[in-house]
Amino acid sequence: MSRLPKTMKALVAYGKDEYKLEKEYPVPQCGEDDIIIKTEGCGICAGDLKCKHGAAMFWGNEESQPWVKVPFIPGHEFLGRIVEIGKNVKGFEIGDRITADQIVPCGECRFCKSGRYWMCQPHATFGFQNTNNGGMAEYVRYPKTAVISRVPEEMPLEKALLIEPYGCSKHAVDRAQIQTDDVVVISGAGTLGLGMITYARMKNPAKLIALDMQDGRLEKAKEFGADLVLNPGKEDVVKRIMDLTDGYGCDVYIEATGHPSSVVQGLNMVRKLGRFVEFSVFGEPTTVDWSIIGDRKELDILGSHLSPYCYPFVIDNIHNGKLKTDGVVSKMFSIEEWEEAFEYATGKYGDFKVAIKFD
Repeated sequence: MSRLPKTMKALVAYGKDEYKLEKEYPVPQCGEDDIIIKTEGCGICAGDLKCKHGAAMFWGNEESQPWVKVPFIPGHEFLGRIVEIGKNVKGFEIGDRITADQIVPCGECRFCKSGRYWMCQPHATFGFQNTNNGGMAEYVRYPKTAVISRVPEEMPLEKALLIEPYGCSKHAVDRAQIQTDDVVVISGAGTLGLGMITYARMKNPAKLIALDMQDGRLEKAKEFGADLVLNPGKEDVVKRIMDLTDGYGCDVYIEATGHPSSVVQGLNMVRKLGRFVEFSVFGEPTTVDWSIIGDRKELDILGSHLSPYCYPFVIDNIHNGKLKTDGVVSKMFSIEEWEEAFEYATGKYGDFKVAIKFD
């Protein structure tokens, strides 16, 4: 018999911009193959903000069906301690500190069966569908197929909250196949961009360049390993990169802003036969001249989705300090303060990562 309370505090999404703090929402039930955690904290992602404001990739439009399933509890950057275990679960104990990949793979589709679980065809994820509620609640259920990783006991919460975003950062950089003679440009120095910068530094490229419209973020990018930082709002960064590369352009461009202008900028900046990695979630369509990709430059255009097989490396290297984290999680709020937390998560006050913390 479960000893957990019957109700909990949870932020619940009922529709676009219809988010409500529920103080007596049902605690998830633990099935025979499930794990229930008591949430320690949950980061707020740019995707959470765009979903709240009604981005079409979540809510659908005339070209696509809705991806979200209301009512749902948002949040996918979370961790906690096990408080209940299903009778069929092996290898875990009450009190273990754990986290999980955002994707909850089905285990049955051809992507899952070939090991490419992050592209699971049904594509259930934490924080957007009511079948897998997210971490902006006191308790969360991990189902049988959740991809679980252990979190070191001594890892501070502000570092542990970066496991999921830094996992996504690692996958994006891995997609870029950075070589030691590459000039690499990372556009965007928010939390995900900083994760890319600190990991890309470990690849030891010939030059690592960060772009951002906010000088404060560029300062942090420099601290995290960028050789050169440029503000597109203050100078012609395409010309600067061309001048630095004898007119050829950068070898690798990773787009991590989610703004259409960054896409156009990158296509103009990357060299012929270069590699362009698109990471971001966009709130609006991007229009580009596709002849740049084919006829003019024969580019490799690579997408990056989620964080497959990345958590063990990220956890180890956050823990040992090789992946820099200082100052990234800048503010934590209670669940009661969720509206203020979402406002600060926009970055308008200079924050990188904002999180909700539970007692």
